[in-house]
Amino acid sequence: MNIALVGNQNSGKTTLFNQLTGSNQHVGNFPGVTVERKEGTVRYKKDMNVVDLPGIYSLAPYSSEEKVARDFIVKNKPDGIINIVDASNIERNLYLSMQLIELHVPMVIALNMMDEVRESGGTIRIEELSCCLGVPVVPISASRNEGVAELIEVAHRTFRDRVFPRQTDYCSGEVHRTIHSIAHLIEDHAEKIGIPSKFLATKLAEGDISLRGELDLNNNEIDMIEHAVKEMEDEIGTDRKSAIADMRYSYIEKVVCGSVVRPKVDKGRERTLRIDKLLTHKYLAIPIFLSIMGFIFWITFGVIGSFLSDLLGSGIDALSGLTEEAMASASVNPTVVSLVVDGVFAGVGSVLTFIPTIMLLFFFLSLLEDSGYMARVAFVMDKLLRKIGLSGRSFVPMLIGFGCSVPAIMSTRTLQSERDRKMTIFLVPFMSCTAKLPIYGMFTLAFFPDHAAVVMISLYVLGMVLAVLTGLMMKHVVFRGKPVPFVMELPNYRLPGIKSVAMLLWDKTKDFLVRAFTLIFIASLVIWLLRSFDLTFNLVSDDSQSLLAGISKILIPVFAPLGFGDWKAVTALLTGFMAKEAVVSTFAVLTGSGSSELPRALRAIFSPASAYAFLVFTLLYTPCVAAVATIRRELNSRLLAFAAVLYQTGFAWVMAFIAYRIGILIS
Repeated sequence: MNIALVGNQNSGKTTLFNQLTGSNQHVGNFPGVTVERKEGTVRYKKDMNVVDLPGIYSLAPYSSEEKVARDFIVKNKPDGIINIVDASNIERNLYLSMQLIELHVPMVIALNMMDEVRESGGTIRIEELSCCLGVPVVPISASRNEGVAELIEVAHRTFRDRVFPRQTDYCSGEVHRTIHSIAHLIEDHAEKIGIPSKFLATKLAEGDISLRGELDLNNNEIDMIEHAVKEMEDEIGTDRKSAIADMRYSYIEKVVCGSVVRPKVDKGRERTLRIDKLLTHKYLAIPIFLSIMGFIFWITFGVIGSFLSDLLGSGIDALSGLTEEAMASASVNPTVVSLVVDGVFAGVGSVLTFIPTIMLLFFFLSLLEDSGYMARVAFVMDKLLRKIGLSGRSFVPMLIGFGCSVPAIMSTRTLQSERDRKMTIFLVPFMSCTAKLPIYGMFTLAFFPDHAAVVMISLYVLGMVLAVLTGLMMKHVVFRGKPVPFVMELPNYRLPGIKSVAMLLWDKTKDFLVRAFTLIFIASLVIWLLRSFDLTFNLVSDDSQSLLAGISKILIPVFAPLGFGDWKAVTALLTGFMAKEAVVSTFAVLTGSGSSELPRALRAIFSPASAYAFLVFTLLYTPCVAAVATIRRELNSRLLAFAAVLYQTGFAWVMAFIAYRIGILIS
C-alpha cells in the first residue's frame, strides 16, 4: 500500500520518514528542507511504502514543490495518509488536516513534538481530539522515536481495513448552501475523476482554478458556479477565500478548546522571544552572525582543523611511503609504482586530508541549523535581499549552497515567484560549497598559515557581497519586478539532537568519501596518464612536454594576467569543472607531492598575490558539471544555463584580475 506523509513545513515530516524507513534524509529546523518527494518502505511492515512529500500549508499550492505534494495527494490517490501535526502549533497545522479529511481517504494523524508540549506544561486529550476530528490520532515524538511503533500499527490497521474519516460539515449558512449547490452541479464530473464532490466543490468555492481544469466543465457550468459564489460573497460581505478559511478556523478553535489544555506560561516560547531580542536585533543581528561564523572558521581552519588535517596527511604520506617501498622490493615496474604513488596516493590522499576540516564545519553548521538559528538568519537577511529584488526566502537556497550547489538549486522550487526562482539560481553558485573547502585549505596552509580564518572569511563574505552586486544588476537589467512578500515560520529554539547531528556528519563524510574514491580517483588516474605521455603515447621524463601540458598551454595567455599562467594551474581549473575537489588532486599529481610536500610545491608556482587571485577565481567561476546540469534542468533552458556559466566565468576572471593587482600593490 502507498502511504502519503503529509504536513506543514518544519513539522518533522522528514524526521518521521527517517524513523519509519530507517533512511537518513537531511532534516533541518527551518522550513523548506524537502523539495521533492522521497520514497521508502516501512521497517517491519514491508507492504507499506511511504512517500515523504514537500511541506504544504493547504491544498491550494503556491509554489512548484507545493504543487508536487498536492498533485500526489489528489491525483495519485494514495491508499492512506499519515498527516503529521506539530502539537506545539496545533491550530495552524489542523487547517491542512481539515482539507485532507475532506478527501475521504483513510487517514491517521501523527501528533508530533508531544515532548515539547509536556515540557511546557501543556496537555492534549488524544481521545477527545480524535473524536472531534473523526480520525485516529497517535501522539509521537519523531526526534526521540517515541510512539512511532504505535503509529505504524494504527496506520497499518486503518489503511488495511479501509477506515475512512468521519465527514464533518463545518460550514453553515450561505457558505454551506453554496458548497452543496456546487457539489450537486459537479457530481458527475467528480465521479469520473474519482475525487469527492464536496472536496472539489469547496476548492471551487475558494477559487482553485487548477482543479477546475481537471473537471472539464463547460462554460455554462463555470458561469453557474461563479454566479453562486458571487451571491455568497454579497450575502456574507467577504471574499470567497476568507469566508471558507474563517469557518475552518472557527471549527478548529472549538476542537482545540475541547481537547487542548495550555500552560499559563509557555516557557519555550518565552525563552525563544528573549533570545530573539538579541539575535534578530536591528543593528546587532548581522555582526553576531558574522562573529559566530568567524569563530567557526577559526576553529575549523585554525589550530584544531589544521592539526587534524596534518595528522591525517602524515598518516597517508607514511602509508604511501610504505606502499612505494613494498612495490619496489617486489620489483614492480617503476611506471606502475608511479601510477600508484604519484597518481592514486597523491591525488586521492591530498583530498582525504581535508575530511577533518569538512566534518568540523558541518558539525558547527548542523548545531546552528538544528537549534533554529538559521531560520532567524533568513529573517534577518530579508531586508538586505530586498535591496537586490529578492526576499528572505531566497536565503534558504543560498544557505544550502554552502553545502552543495545541486540541492541548493533544486530548493529554489520553494520560491513562489518564477522571477525570484530564476534570479536565485543565478546567485547560488556564488556561495562556497564544501567541494571548494579543500582548495581553500590547501592554499591558506601554503600561503597564509597565520591568517587562515581571516582568508576563509574573506572568501565567504566576498562571495556573498558579489552575489548582492550581481543581484542588483539583474534586478535592473534582466529580472525586473518586485519580490513577493516574505512570510516565514520561526520555530522555537531547540537543543540540537545528537542523532540528527551524527547522521548529518556521516552523510556528508560518506558523500565526500564516495566522491574521493570515484570522481577524484578517476581524475587522478587520467591526469597521471596525460602528464606521463606525449602525443605519440611515449613515456616522457619532463612532464612539461606531455600531452596534458600541450593542451593546457593553449589557455596560458588567458590566465597569465591573473598571475597564474602556469600550465599546472590551468589544468587544475579545467579538472575543477568536473568536481572542485579535483583541483587539489590535480596539483598533487602534477607536482608529484604528498600531503606534507604540497604546500612547498605550490609556493614554486604561485606568489601570495596570485594564490589569492586563484582562490577568487575558484570561488566564482562556473560550478561543477553536476550543478550546471541542474541549472539547465531547473531553468528549462540551455541558453539561460549557458549564459549563467559564461557570466560566472567572465566575472571570475575580472574579479581575480582585480584581486591580483591589489595583491601586487599591497606586497
